[in-house]
Amino acid sequence: MKIMLMAVNAKYIHSNLAVYSLQSYAAGHGIRTDIAEYTINQQKDEILRGVYRQKPDVLCVSCYIWNISYVKELMGDVKKILPDTDIWVGGPEVSFDAETFLKGCPWACGVMCGEGEETFLELASHYVQQTGSLEDIQGIVFRQGEDMIKTDQRPIMDMDKLVFPYGDMSLFSHKIIYYESSRGCPFSCSYCLSSIDKKLRFRSLDLVLDELQFFLDQRVPQVKFVDRTFNCKKEHAMAVWTYLRDHDNGVTNFHFEIAADLLTEEEISLIATMRPGLIQLEIGVQSTNEKTIREIRRKTSFDKIEETVKKVQKGQNVHQHLDLIAGLPFEDYESFCHSFDQVYSLRPQQLQLGFLKVLKGSYMYERAEAYGCVYQETEPYEVLRTEWISYGDILKLKGVEEMVEVYYNSSQFIRTVTAMEELFADAFSMYEALAAFYDEKGYRGISHTRIRRYEILLEYLEERQQADMAYFRELMLFDLYARENLKTRPAWACDMAPYKKKVMEFYKKEEEAPVLLGDYKGYQARQTMKMTHLEVFHYDIMRVSEKRAGIVRTADGQHALPARGEFPVLFDYRKRNPLTYDAAMYAADLQL
Repeated sequence: MKIMLMAVNAKYIHSNLAVYSLQSYAAGHGIRTDIAEYTINQQKDEILRGVYRQKPDVLCVSCYIWNISYVKELMGDVKKILPDTDIWVGGPEVSFDAETFLKGCPWACGVMCGEGEETFLELASHYVQQTGSLEDIQGIVFRQGEDMIKTDQRPIMDMDKLVFPYGDMSLFSHKIIYYESSRGCPFSCSYCLSSIDKKLRFRSLDLVLDELQFFLDQRVPQVKFVDRTFNCKKEHAMAVWTYLRDHDNGVTNFHFEIAADLLTEEEISLIATMRPGLIQLEIGVQSTNEKTIREIRRKTSFDKIEETVKKVQKGQNVHQHLDLIAGLPFEDYESFCHSFDQVYSLRPQQLQLGFLKVLKGSYMYERAEAYGCVYQETEPYEVLRTEWISYGDILKLKGVEEMVEVYYNSSQFIRTVTAMEELFADAFSMYEALAAFYDEKGYRGISHTRIRRYEILLEYLEERQQADMAYFRELMLFDLYARENLKTRPAWACDMAPYKKKVMEFYKKEEEAPVLLGDYKGYQARQTMKMTHLEVFHYDIMRVSEKRAGIVRTADGQHALPARGEFPVLFDYRKRNPLTYDAAMYAADLQL
């Protein structure tokens, strides 16, 4: 009897914790299963070929909002080529209304609802041992002739019974690792399925710390905790964070979703002692409109979030990711703009603009009609309009989202964008104007190179005719070299030929008596040049970039630019900022 667990992930770099957790739990009880992972970006023929060659007797597929249509179409074809294979599904996208799902998918034998480890073990045992009845397995809905049989709901699991799902880490090379130390959520946010299950429980700390040490020993690049609100239990969070700080391997990054307003002074002080880049924090703000926050059943205070984010920022060692959701009740276009500007002013490393998804089973789903909320019929069930915001406004916000993703979240345009903000009444207006420009020029929907993104910015500023173009060209050049030692200089870059002799003299001097390149004094000048770049700027950009301010607005409303002159800057790509990935930068003495 061959039983196979199958995951269809959104991207290659993702892994599917669910199937590995089910496999390890079954293995701990003597049931052997196989795993096959694919992505929605693969050709269906390729996946069909892979499944057919495996020829499983039982195929169990993990279903989510990002893959459900793909899975439905794919499994219909799998049943055609493997008619004797029993296909079961599980996951959040099929658990809520399993009977309706089965009626629409004749290829499926049944649905595993909710937590799957014990349910899958009993189902697999039923097939392997050929004993017992499906009616005796809690937590499933299955087809029996023309009838749908729904068994009793399965009680929640003791987290300590779970079996650690990781072993051979070569299977996860170049992939993000997911880990859970708790299940359930203490909050009742109306748009989230986690609000349905109020049974919050934690895995014992001794088990958690041993498992985290495994990741540290394996030196995996990143571990993402899937805990819904990691810091909802202070003692648990403090113990985990203290352990990670004290056992840091200098490589692994840990990602946590937290409630910023619950973060205590003690926790903030602990976080401040961590290696830069050891942890990153994802904080769901969603909206700063108090009426909206009350309506969606969130118990947060933006003032407290703002205070916490700023305190964490003082340590200059933590990547912070803040989220907003467009399309929530009582949030119109103007209100969302205000929410955006308030959150943007905190300068997180990433600002994620999401759009409300009306998930079956959520309170938002029940209230959709009352809100005049119209949403997509199929996944991702995204909002189209509400009583407060039109579809036209949603489209405008989609444009802003794209511009924020490209020009802010990439961290590749930090100085340029900061300077551009001074040309607008507020940050939202800037991204709104850029999105309109992309639409006007037909640039939307095209996969532009990074250099092309800069060229479009230059084109926009030239048409606007309100910027010092010489200064912005240098800002863009600075941003480019901060991230990459370009093989080909951009067309707008100044001519470095007059400085060529001085540059060579600088590297020879550094080789003989290292000042800036200290630790690398053993390298020859030519080798060192490959790992660094020296550029002469005509504005003192490095000084102002330390303050994230490219242009200063004077008292009379005019724009004051940095000092002009000759300012040599050395970019060292062997040392990078763990939060922005910028190269280390030094003012270089070229003796000009």
